[in-house]
Amino acid sequence: MMRPRQHLHLLLIFSAVLLFQTSNAHNITRLLAKHPSLSTFNHYLTLTHLAPEINRRTTITVLALDNAAMSSLLARNPSIFTLKNILSLHVLLDYFGARKLHQIRDGTALAATMFQATGVAPGVSGFVNITDFKGGKVGFGPEDNGGNLDSFFVKSVEELPYNISVIQISKPLPSAIAEAPTPGPSELNITGIMSAHGCKVFADTLLANPEAMGTYEDNVNGGLTVFCPLDDPFKAFLPKYKNLTASKKASFLEFFGVPVYQSLSMLKSNNGIMNTLATDGASKFDFTVQNEGEEVTLKTRINTVKITGTLLDEQPVAIYTIDKVLMPKELFKASALSPAPAPAPEEAADAPKGSKSKSKSKSKTKAAPTPDSDSDSPAESPDEDSADQVADDESAAMYFGADRFTAVVLSLLLVFFMV
Repeated sequence: MMRPRQHLHLLLIFSAVLLFQTSNAHNITRLLAKHPSLSTFNHYLTLTHLAPEINRRTTITVLALDNAAMSSLLARNPSIFTLKNILSLHVLLDYFGARKLHQIRDGTALAATMFQATGVAPGVSGFVNITDFKGGKVGFGPEDNGGNLDSFFVKSVEELPYNISVIQISKPLPSAIAEAPTPGPSELNITGIMSAHGCKVFADTLLANPEAMGTYEDNVNGGLTVFCPLDDPFKAFLPKYKNLTASKKASFLEFFGVPVYQSLSMLKSNNGIMNTLATDGASKFDFTVQNEGEEVTLKTRINTVKITGTLLDEQPVAIYTIDKVLMPKELFKASALSPAPAPAPEEAADAPKGSKSKSKSKSKTKAAPTPDSDSDSPAESPDEDSADQVADDESAAMYFGADRFTAVVLSLLLVFFMV
């Protein structure tokens, strides 16, 4: 039998562990808000929508720049999309507190960054070299910078051990790749990206359907996530697709697009039903996002597919490959996986109505749940930024506060009843 004192000790240990686990939530906007000298850096993390991505990750290090360093960076007049690439190079996907920086094994380490994780950085251009020099000086430099480490550790700003570390460095990390002009979302050739990376059959089919293609184009600026089936499964599916009527062909193609930007980390954390570009009133055309570990699946009543790769992940557009053709229940039967009976159309029925695309797109965009109140507003809108920042602060604060309060109450009740 365990003595009461042993019960008490075990419960206190349990309480401490529980409180530690619930204290891991962090919010980069709130952390940096305590440091006025980093206000410009903080502002542009929100403006480029990097802040929510940082908040969703754990085991991360932010290389912060003071206002003077940011002024020198902004003097080059980078677009908001290029600036996002530059700042994402300053977010390391590993934890480096002040102590760890001065205890690097063999004196040097190579860290992946959020820029590398986007898939945009070729080769090792998204990695940062960290070197502990003699005399306590620590240097930072992109791996593709010819070995030049001319930005140095200044001080530790905030540390939540092994969760997030914010450290100040002396100057921006130079990278020709990250600083290269980045096209805005409206200039992206989404079908070209799909065609070049194993989704050519789907891309060609989408291009051949002006109504569906127009719906995709109308949603690019406000936010768009595409799940494109790989060539082999979509090629095998084409006979079923060709049996659909003209309007059902458009709805089927639009079913693979979501009128909201969803990064892979967002998909991993937001399980549940997701509306699509084809969602229109009574026509649900939705699917369920599920994940297990690192695997993300999309599911309808007909079948389940798996995300197999990332072709593009640059807000406001993300494109992923899927291993099979996801089939909406509105068009296909669960029993035979065959197209639902449709009235025999005339060949001319394939020609879409000229005004349908835009009007349909607008209604679908409203039907889909979006994180922002106005998904069509430009990324650099000050009003939207304020809303994003407040939302980030409130959501993180609610998550942290509610979990912490629950843990404290639960722990005290357990101690009370066991003692």
